Amino acid sequence: MHDYEQFAYEDKDDILAKSRQYWNSDKTQFWQDAGVDLVIDRREGYFLWDMNGRRLMDVHLNGGTYNLGHRNPEVVDAVRNAMDQFDMGNHHFPSLARTALAEELVATAPPSLTRVAYASGGGEAIDIALKSARHATQRRKIVSIQKAYHGHTGLAVAAGDDRFTKFFLSEQDAEFPHVPFNDLAAMEAALSGRDVAAVIMETIPATYGFPLPEPGYLERVKALCERYGTLYIADEVQTGLMRTGELWGITKHGIDPDILVTGKGISGGLYPIACVLLGEHSGAWLDEDGFAHMSTFGGAELGCIAALKALEITTRPETRSGVHYIAETMGTGLAEIAADHPGFFSGIRQNGVIFGLEFPGPDGAKYVMRELYELGVWAIFSTLDPSVLQYKPGVLLSPDLCDELLDRTGLAISRAAHAFTTQRRAG
Repeated sequence: MHDYEQFAYEDKDDILAKSRQYWNSDKTQFWQDAGVDLVIDRREGYFLWDMNGRRLMDVHLNGGTYNLGHRNPEVVDAVRNAMDQFDMGNHHFPSLARTALAEELVATAPPSLTRVAYASGGGEAIDIALKSARHATQRRKIVSIQKAYHGHTGLAVAAGDDRFTKFFLSEQDAEFPHVPFNDLAAMEAALSGRDVAAVIMETIPATYGFPLPEPGYLERVKALCERYGTLYIADEVQTGLMRTGELWGITKHGIDPDILVTGKGISGGLYPIACVLLGEHSGAWLDEDGFAHMSTFGGAELGCIAALKALEITTRPETRSGVHYIAETMGTGLAEIAADHPGFFSGIRQNGVIFGLEFPGPDGAKYVMRELYELGVWAIFSTLDPSVLQYKPGVLLSPDLCDELLDRTGLAISRAAHAFTTQRRAG
């Protein structure tokens, strides 16, 4: 019996059966079919424990939600102490915690960004960003890249890949044109009609497998936006918060965006919150009609407390230097592993501690995911390109854990290469 005081389950089979019945039957079954029988129980630092007691090192981090580890003790203490005074707050009124977090975010942001609006999650934050761009420009079109992912809410999903729009009849093709990544000619063609409110770009497209922007690409996109009166929205939900070695990945390109969105890791992994950083032009609606967007849980005060602590930890000099160490150590180690498997481990996409590991298509990364799972490491294939493994070490990962992770990864890739080759020959 697994007793959690407010609920209990007989065993893993019991929870899986009830998950299929009451929660999400397809997703529950998908992972069973993939050989991943994970039901997360205890979690601490960069480790997860299955409910049967098996330990896994987390290199998925739920898209960067756990940049600082699971249940980071400093964030836990900050939220626990705040509960003596704060709760959700009331979104209609000035707020101590919301104002304090907004001030800190603006202080760390590119100079073009001066205001903050809040959401309860990344998709809602993208919706706010897109609405802000439409209001500021009085245009409707939003340009994004093919295979983009910006969330599943109303406007956010329309800016994403067809897989997520067509299922719920959310296509808005005329208002949400998609262009190929790294294709400047296609981008200019989309903007040249001077009727586009905003270009929304993940600095490195995560769900597409972290393809890296070609040198100068993002800078030229920003220049095109300026030429045609279009706003530039930097989606930093997965690339922000020091994952590239800078607090915001877009600053490595020298770009001051018109709007920047952060989520996932800003929560400290403890309390849902997402933030939209706006400039004077894109945030003008905050002066004109502050009730134009309302979100009961957006900027919940306990979430702001978690975010303040997460931001403070992330901006420490030792965190920055640690990220550079992790990036160099893991990058060098992965390159050595790749050299041992030239026919299987075909490429490494890296920016800081963001890694996309390339394997033979169309689903080579699934082989590696399964072997890593068997060896106690949890990483996930890219949803929109399953030949690429999303591999995301935490920003506070210690040197000994870097070494352990590389050892397990090397063995997993060796096993996966053998399984892949054997299946190819048999097929």
